[in-house]
Amino acid sequence: MKVAVVSCMKNEGPFVLEWVAYHKAIGFDDIYVVTNDCTDGTDLILERLQAIGVVHHHDQTVPPGHSPQLNGLKTILGLPQMSDTSWLLHIDADEFLRVSVGEGRVGDLLEVCGHADNIALMWRPFGNSGHRYWRGGSVLRSFLRCQGRPRPPNSGHKSMFRPAKFSFATDHMPKMPHDLDILSVNSKGDEISSESIKNPKRARYGVPGDKLTWDVACIHHYAIRSLDIFLMKNDRGDGMGHQHKKYYLNSTFFRRHNSNDVHDTGILERIDDVEALLSEWLQDTELRRLEQNALRVFQDRRDRYLTSQRIADLTM
Repeated sequence: MKVAVVSCMKNEGPFVLEWVAYHKAIGFDDIYVVTNDCTDGTDLILERLQAIGVVHHHDQTVPPGHSPQLNGLKTILGLPQMSDTSWLLHIDADEFLRVSVGEGRVGDLLEVCGHADNIALMWRPFGNSGHRYWRGGSVLRSFLRCQGRPRPPNSGHKSMFRPAKFSFATDHMPKMPHDLDILSVNSKGDEISSESIKNPKRARYGVPGDKLTWDVACIHHYAIRSLDIFLMKNDRGDGMGHQHKKYYLNSTFFRRHNSNDVHDTGILERIDDVEALLSEWLQDTELRRLEQNALRVFQDRRDRYLTSQRIADLTM
């Protein structure tokens, strides 16, 4: 049984190595990353990782008017390798699957939920933990404050699903099931409705409050990270190709996701494995140079873009 994770990225160079290392460390067999229009060398980092056998990288040209994420997912789901992939998780570069049972590996999640066709994994929002400027380092070690309990206003989910059962997927869920009799569950393995999956226009699950859970597994969502990283999303645009006021300081999205209510270090249970992989990979001088350059590019662009006036304009 092969289990894979896929992400669509643009200008995530300072963060991509840790994201890849973490998901390798928790047991994903294959990691697919689709990039587009990178200016910080994210694509070059992934090309180097592919050369040393760590990831599968696809650099795409997005047709005018199309979403980078949806186009990227279409590319990955159309690969011949998907016929050998039992489960596929789609998440973003600021999202990490946290499994809180067994040894914290993806196989432990499937021990609980493997009877289903689709697993809805709820976001757990992590705030900026007081960080205003990013100087490099580990996202997992830097941002340890988060929302204290599941609640409906922050009930977003991502999906881990059997790709053979579906024809397509959006950023939050698979779509177009080959058989309408499919089973969707939450992370505890409890059945939830699959109606959103069957409806081509629905973007989110309608999970009732009593089925919202972070038990067994959830998605640690570092949507804010430091304040400068958050504001720089306005320079890049989002994964669906949209520009909007979601990424303004004090926006509804910012207030909901900048959650610093409790301290949680659970994801660090696998940090030794993550850092061992990073240490091994960064012995490659070219990979180390590319990552260092990506951080410099981010900081240089940030210092030019985030003037005092621009920050004021991006504050609600």
